[in-house]
Amino acid sequence: MKQTFATLAASLTLLSLQAADTYHVYFGCYTNAKSGSKGIYVSKFAPASGELSDPVLAVETGSPSFLAIHPDGTKLYAVGEMATPGQKGGGVSAFSIHQPDGKLTLINQVSSVGAGPCHVSTDKTGRMLMIANYGSGSVASYAIDEKGALSEAKSFIQHEGSSVNPKRQAGPHAHSFNVSPDNRFGFACDLGLDKVLIYRLDPSSGTLSSHGHATVPAGGGPRHLAFHPSGRFVFVNNEMLMSATSFAYDADQGALTEIETVSTLPEADRGNTGYSTAETVAHPNGRFVYVSNRTHDTLAVFSCDPATGRLKLIQNAAVEGRIPRNFNLDPTGRWMIIAHQDSNTAALFKVDPETGKLEFTGRKVSVGGAVCVRFLAVSEAK
Repeated sequence: MKQTFATLAASLTLLSLQAADTYHVYFGCYTNAKSGSKGIYVSKFAPASGELSDPVLAVETGSPSFLAIHPDGTKLYAVGEMATPGQKGGGVSAFSIHQPDGKLTLINQVSSVGAGPCHVSTDKTGRMLMIANYGSGSVASYAIDEKGALSEAKSFIQHEGSSVNPKRQAGPHAHSFNVSPDNRFGFACDLGLDKVLIYRLDPSSGTLSSHGHATVPAGGGPRHLAFHPSGRFVFVNNEMLMSATSFAYDADQGALTEIETVSTLPEADRGNTGYSTAETVAHPNGRFVYVSNRTHDTLAVFSCDPATGRLKLIQNAAVEGRIPRNFNLDPTGRWMIIAHQDSNTAALFKVDPETGKLEFTGRKVSVGGAVCVRFLAVSEAK
């Protein structure tokens, strides 16, 4: 029965991501005086023409910095990086998606339990949701019911320890949570520990259990990761040392083994301590990997050897804005949208299918405090 559910969910995921004439582009944003944003915004994007519409408010909610779309494409989840009076943690919200306009309606909201929720993901079946809490250095998991509503936390795991940088690594700072392609394991990058902590997933109960960990170079500060489409490799960006670490992934054991660590900066800028990385994305063809460099305001483009998982820096593309955070490829792999936190914009780039290099299209849209980009195929309302 579990296998049937998982197979159905995988099919729904493919349906939601397959080639379409138009996509919704959802932007997670910080809502503050500087950004002027009120919540989650949505644009429409046509991959045939490269037309990106001006974003409109999809729903009003407090600092929905990171977003995840349910595998069936009908619900969206957001962490809220806001303080709630009388509560230690922020919020985690579930929304229903209205087609074809892309507007959102709140289903329910629960506590993140820990402080500073900064990342959210669902498992492949759509039965559980996981978050990372940066402020308190913890992870939590939730069950998702048939209507998309979230339970209160089914698991809450507090990370422990520190690393070599006393200013930024005196304690744990969980920064992301990603799921393995086979849905058996979850991976939490912890900037404060220089570790990727590995968890077993139990979608039937919505719970996590500790499994092991991998380490990055001391003082690296692992932030976000991406799986290679083959499932054989994992790429982690190290925020503090401006680098990317490649790991070989043993799916049977749920284990990571380091291959190499390479810089995300051009040689002339290496050693500058004023920069930091943000996001990692692997191209669906498996030949390219991308990492955003904040303050340096570039995107590092790597060629990837699909046989070995080794990376080679081939471009540092100017992002046409300030402080690039999250970015994403459209499902065709021919376009990329990069969110700029400080310039309150997002920019559209073409992706060269042969080299992976980026070319700015000249199209930017205004969206305040944008830090997350998610694509979903537009469909007619049912």
